[in-house]
Amino acid sequence: MTKPPVTYLFLSAMLASGSTLAGDDMLALGKQVFTEQAAPSCTICHTLSDAGSTGAIGPNLDDLKPTADMVRNAVKNGVGVMPAYRESLDEAQIDALAAYLVSTQNDE
Repeated sequence: MTKPPVTYLFLSAMLASGSTLAGDDMLALGKQVFTEQAAPSCTICHTLSDAGSTGAIGPNLDDLKPTADMVRNAVKNGVGVMPAYRESLDEAQIDALAAYLVSTQNDE
C-alpha cells in the first residue's frame, strides 16, 4: 500500500479541524505569509527554494524539513534569534504557513 503524501495528510487534518481555507488557497496564503506578510519576512533569514529565498541567519528549511507542529511552535513562540509572531499573525496565517512549508518538502 502506498502512503499518502505528507501534504495530503496535513491538509486533510486542517479541513477536519474546521479550517476555512483548503488546498491551493491555503498553500498560496502560506507562501504569501512566508514571502510578504510576516514582518520581518521569513525570507530574510531562511533559505527555501520554492520561495526563492536565500537567507543565512536561520535554518535552511529545504534541509530542515520541519513538521507542521515545529513550524507552528517556532512561529508562535520564536526560537533563538527568531522573534515570536503570535501577536502579528493570526491562526489561519500560521496554519497556512505550516501547510505551505510542509508542502515544499520532497516526499522521499
